Amino acid sequence: MKDIIDELTAVHRAVGTRRIPAGEGRTVKLSRRYRAPVADVWDAITDPDRIRRWFLPVTGDFRLGGSYQLEGNAGGKIMQCEPPHLLVVTWVFGENPSESDVTEVRVRLTGDGDETTLELEHASVVDPDRWTEFGPGAVGVGWDLTLLGLAMYLRGEIIEDPQERAALAFSPEGRQFITESSRAWGEAHAASGGSPEEVATAVKNTTAFYAPPIDPPTDPQADTQADTQADPAGA
Repeated sequence: MKDIIDELTAVHRAVGTRRIPAGEGRTVKLSRRYRAPVADVWDAITDPDRIRRWFLPVTGDFRLGGSYQLEGNAGGKIMQCEPPHLLVVTWVFGENPSESDVTEVRVRLTGDGDETTLELEHASVVDPDRWTEFGPGAVGVGWDLTLLGLAMYLRGEIIEDPQERAALAFSPEGRQFITESSRAWGEAHAASGGSPEEVATAVKNTTAFYAPPIDPPTDPQADTQADTQADPAGA
């Protein structure tokens, strides 16, 4: 993995609002530049065989109006698809979501020769108490990890096993990345108007959720194992 700080500073983060069908939504926005032509990046984020190599296995009806399901994660419908520049999907957890559970992810690609800028916006209606508890990092940290996975894949750093990829988040480097990502989202939160107290609480809780303290094993021979957990924002 490249230097953790380099990976974090490669992403620009912002927090805002946008109305979606479910109501007035909070947004997290990420922008990152990749050293790959736009056609290649588009293919990497839309071809099911390639998606599973850097993110998760995905099944579905891959056409406008069709549906998709990421293994053990979110699913939804393909709302807009304009190759190779724009993809808009709903992003939903659970089998019987309510209208407020339906969030929206918008990905826009802009090509510049052999480089591509990817802009991702995730809009969701967030319960006020949950926003106070976790802030934008609840969703933002997960997307930071996802865009890191795409960067590694496009550089040729391919880890085929999804479980092995997931385990990276619990390595010392992965925990450092999560911690610094949570802080970076705290800065974006503050820039959007969050109070110092609100930001500090959200950063603390988000960091503890994604990278909980590791208790030393009571048995010196025991292996420490970390369970994967769902997104605290439920989106």
